[in-house]
Amino acid sequence: MAASTTVAHVAPALNEHSLRPRHGVITLSGYGVSVRVDRGHLVFEDGVGPNRRRGRLARIGHELKRLIVIGSDGVVSLAALRWLADQKAAFAMLDRDGKVLAVTGPVRPSDVRLRRAQGLAHHNATALSIACDLIGRKLVEQRRVVSTVLQDQEAADAIESLLAQLAQAETLDDIRKSEAFAAMAYWGAWRSVDVVFPRHQLSRVPAHWQTFTGRHSSLTGTPRLATDPVNAILNYLYAILEAEARLAAAALGLDPGLGVLHADTLARDNLACDLMEPVRPLVDAYVLKWLSSEPLHREWFFETRSGNCRLMDSFAERLGQTASTWARAVAPVAERVAQMMWTSRARRESRRTIPTTLTQSRKRVAQGGSSEAPVTAPPEPPKVCRICGASLRHGTHCTRCAVVASTEALVVAARKGRPVSQSPAAQAKRTATRLRNAHAESVWHVSDLPTWLTKNYYDQKIRPNLLSLTNREMRAALGISEVYAIRIRHGRARPHQRHWLTLAGLVGATAPPTR
Repeated sequence: MAASTTVAHVAPALNEHSLRPRHGVITLSGYGVSVRVDRGHLVFEDGVGPNRRRGRLARIGHELKRLIVIGSDGVVSLAALRWLADQKAAFAMLDRDGKVLAVTGPVRPSDVRLRRAQGLAHHNATALSIACDLIGRKLVEQRRVVSTVLQDQEAADAIESLLAQLAQAETLDDIRKSEAFAAMAYWGAWRSVDVVFPRHQLSRVPAHWQTFTGRHSSLTGTPRLATDPVNAILNYLYAILEAEARLAAAALGLDPGLGVLHADTLARDNLACDLMEPVRPLVDAYVLKWLSSEPLHREWFFETRSGNCRLMDSFAERLGQTASTWARAVAPVAERVAQMMWTSRARRESRRTIPTTLTQSRKRVAQGGSSEAPVTAPPEPPKVCRICGASLRHGTHCTRCAVVASTEALVVAARKGRPVSQSPAAQAKRTATRLRNAHAESVWHVSDLPTWLTKNYYDQKIRPNLLSLTNREMRAALGISEVYAIRIRHGRARPHQRHWLTLAGLVGATAPPTR
């Protein structure tokens, strides 16, 4: 998760308004975290040592949806929790090793009949149906990721065959086996993923950080306590997703700890882990897109003395901004599970459906809209220079490194292009072009050129207007190459006299009036 006090943090500006919601999320970390209410405002503070950040939010216009605290060093007042509940904002507390410690959100009235149906799910076919539905949707998304993002058709075919077997599952163990075999094919396809760091930081990056070998940590044999950056990112995003799944279950009146697929375990929200399953591949796709488009920064990660790879606070805060995306993704999953439990009751009342509290899909349908909830993309990953690691707003290199990158690209292009340009085929094309031009010049006579179309007339009337033409127009009219057309347009070359009349027609130059 986040780094300890032994790591120097960049000192943010000490400002009461330095902490504002980004994408509806505020993440607090460090030591001495404080969340309280002062004169109706939510006041919070975090940081390490003298490097503190402060924020203050009014009840109106704050745009806060999630308050995430990393670690357990600080104070959250009861009044602050009430303030968050009144504003329909959720509170999540995550441990530094990637465990969800506490989650609380807006309280809604629940129907005890739904929770009773949840408790009886394992005594009828409901648990099996729900587990099959959840894992089936997960495998569909995993197949999409490996086929479209990872371009591994063999893994996609393996998941497809397991998806077909899933429909024939008769027990929960059959479903778990299909999921386990699909996971082997799925994470095996990830071994082709490149983990890129800025070039100047490679000397400080451990070798095992630059590859992805699987979802098992060498410290625990499980995904917990990651030893490389990719798994550390996945663990943190999964922790955020678990918190959102728990909030969704509680909002619908379900018990987040009473699951259908995950085995009963002490101090684990099993139903929340069940609801996560179809959304996990969406998190994976987000991480894969990040790895394929942007390098990782060395300063985002910290390695403990045991080898556990953790996230620096500033980076964890950036990842926390994706919480609203995963909340929208898990909401329809939770509502579908709640509906399946509701309809499984032996005694059926007049109300056959439950309210779509999270997605408001029935309200949209009643208003003439779509039943599908609007999808919002997660925040774009931060851009860093691929050579020095400096932060960027756009592009791939900073101003200083762009010159180096361009020079290297030219060297590579020259190294590849020189053998091609000297090949027999290229030489034959150049010879044919020279012969064609020589023939055209031999059959052309100066007498074919109008007397008014002189060298001075070309330089004064034609050449200044050539920039109004496109390279394609000039190439088509004169039958010349792209490079030669560019040189003529910019006045760096004067074409043969046989082309002057054609160029005069293109730019609209006519014969001067006679006196």
